[in-house]
Amino acid sequence: MAIIKKILIANRGEIAVRIIKTAKIMGIQTVVIYHEIDAQTLPVREADQAFEVFGATPVAAYLDVDGILAICRRTG
Repeated sequence: MAIIKKILIANRGEIAVRIIKTAKIMGIQTVVIYHEIDAQTLPVREADQAFEVFGATPVAAYLDVDGILAICRRTG
């Protein structure tokens, strides 16, 4: 039984996919954040939940700590 029940993945591409696959094997739910540019990517489709983060660029969006923490609180 997993002590961790859900994780938020603030990463893109292949690394995020690997984390999602491993988490599913371990029975851990996954939440990904994404910038609009990444909306159709495999991590967004494979995660249990996906939430868009906003910023002028993907880098700005993925570094929006307040926005990411708000998503953490919203998703438990």
